[in-house]
Amino acid sequence: DVQLQASGGGSVQPGGSLRLSCAASGFAFNFASVNWFRQAPGSEPEWVSNINAAGNTNYAEFVKGRFTTSRDNDKRTLYLQMDDLEPEDTAVYYCNWAKYKGQGTQVTVSS
Repeated sequence: DVQLQASGGGSVQPGGSLRLSCAASGFAFNFASVNWFRQAPGSEPEWVSNINAAGNTNYAEFVKGRFTTSRDNDKRTLYLQMDDLEPEDTAVYYCNWAKYKGQGTQVTVSS
C-alpha cells in the first residue's frame, strides 16, 4: 500500500521556521515526482511545491524565497524547510504522489 506520512508541524511565531518531513512507502520513491500541498480551514487545498526525480524544484509564488523542498532517496523522505513563516501559512500540510494524498501535519503561525 502507498503511504505518505507527514510530520514536523507545530506552533511558531511569525518569522519562525519549521522543517516538515514526509515518509513515503509502497511505491518507487526514487523515480517519483512528489508534491507538498496545504489546506487551511474553510479553504481549498493549495499546491505548495514539487520536486521531481532529478531533484528539480518548483514553488508556488506565495512561498518562493521562504520555503525549500528537498528529498533523501535513501531514506525515502521528502522535506519542506519553511522559513520566515507568516500567519497566512497556517494550514495542514501534506505530501502527495499521483492520486495519493498523505496524512497531514498541522502548522500554526501566531503571535
